[in-house]
Amino acid sequence: QLQLVESGGGLVQPGGSLRLSCKASGFTSDYYAIGWFRQAPGKEREGVSCISSSGERTNYGDSVRGRFTISRDYAKNTVYLQMNSLKPEDTAVYYCALRAGSGSVCYRFQDEYEYWGQGTQVTVFS
Repeated sequence: QLQLVESGGGLVQPGGSLRLSCKASGFTSDYYAIGWFRQAPGKEREGVSCISSSGERTNYGDSVRGRFTISRDYAKNTVYLQMNSLKPEDTAVYYCALRAGSGSVCYRFQDEYEYWGQGTQVTVFS
């Protein structure tokens, strides 16, 4: 059974950094794309970043571009989201999502993904 487990969230001051991890287990293929999304209290879930199955393509939301970096380690079945220069408005529950299949497409929208993790809380406070 496929499971996605996020980790790495926590409390951090503005300007600080965190690295989130999304580990896929129970999935027999290396071919899948991953997206990161976040949901702040009272707001809709929004796309943060994505990486294609091939790793060739990445994409970032306007609010995080230049501060966040997505990467993947195929050997560990893990995708990372390095978050630098964090701001209070980055506070949210962060979710990773998986879409099975090969290719170099980076999927930006929630309904394009099949599996979701449980989320990890990121709180940026001063």
